[in-house]
This record gives sequence, C-alpha cells and structure tokens, in this order.
Amino acid sequence: MRIEKCYFCSGPVYPGHGMLFVRNDCKQFRFCRPKCHKHFKAKHNPRKLAWTKAYRKINNKELSKDSIFEFERKVDQPEIYNRNVYINTIQAMKKIADIRKKREGRFW
Repeated sequence: MRIEKCYFCSGPVYPGHGMLFVRNDCKQFRFCRPKCHKHFKAKHNPRKLAWTKAYRKINNKELSKDSIFEFERKVDQPEIYNRNVYINTIQAMKKIADIRKKREGRFW
C-alpha cells in the first residue's frame, strides 16, 4: 500500500481517497481533499497559507528533529545491499554460533 503526498498541503493521501488531477502535459497532481484542489485551481501559493506544511516549514513552526521525518525518507528510498558486507555478516554469524557452542560445552 503506497501512501501518496498531497501536492498542495503535503498531507497523506491514502489509496482510494482524494483526487487526482492530470494536466495536458501528463503531470499528475494528487489532492487529499477538495479544499486543496480548490486552492490549487485558484493558483494560491501554499507557502502563504498557514495550514500547509510548506508554510509551517518556512516559518519554523515544525519540529526540526523528528523521527517521523527520517522514517518517511527511509521508506521512499530503495534499500541498497552490499554483497561483501552481506557475506561477512553471514560468516560472522557462523563464527558466533561456534563460539556459543564451545562456551556452552565448557559451562556444562
């Protein structure tokens, strides 16, 4: 399930909700509610409307350090795996398992 962002207010648009506006040049705009669509059609600037995230970010109303923002960044980027790190991790896990067995034997 992919949660889109509203083009105007940057709020979440869940699947099956909101509105999609497609311009003649095939650019897609998603809106979470009719309020955002109305302001977009009226060519209002989201940076000047106090209830949008763009305004809150520009005027330092948002939290600068919040774990939710970092989580959103992580979700959008695909995970890149390094093969060497993966192989080294598997080998280390095997060594750790052997060490545990030896220690358990010594304990008993």
